[in-house]
Order: sequence, then structure tokens, then C-alpha cells
Amino acid sequence: MDIEGKIDAITSDEFQTLVLRGFTKSNNVVINLEKVKYMSSAGLRALVLGEKTAESKGGKLIIINAQPQVMDVFRVTGFEGILDIR
Repeated sequence: MDIEGKIDAITSDEFQTLVLRGFTKSNNVVINLEKVKYMSSAGLRALVLGEKTAESKGGKLIIINAQPQVMDVFRVTGFEGILDIR
């Protein structure tokens, strides 16, 4: 699924819904963050919920094409070691 814009407190509920909806169609969800310029802790929370959902289904949550500023957030928070980022 392709995501764009900012993922923050205002947009995180919609982002979380999209992520979880992806798991109703497949046990594996790929999230393309190529067009995401900013992610707050609210976005990280949605990804953690997605990761837990993937684990419960025996599937995977895969993040691709994260921009450098989003990768910085993943590194600083330790999410780089928790999420499958390619």
C-alpha cells in the first residue's frame, strides 16, 4: 500500500485503519513510505499495532522506500531493529 503526506496525530487513525485493513486481505502487508515526509510517534504506534497483527497471523509487515527523515525517526526510536524495513 502506498502512503503519502505526513503521519501525525491528525492522520494516524486513518493510517492505522489502512494498515489493519490490509491484514484482512492478506497475512503480509507491504507499506510503501516513499511519499511520506514526516512520521510522529502516533504513526509509530500504528506500525507497532500492524507488527503485532502480522505476528498474530503468522505474517509480515514490511516497510519499503522510507525517506531519510523517516528512517531517522526509526533509528532514534529503535524501531529500525523492530520493523522489517527494506
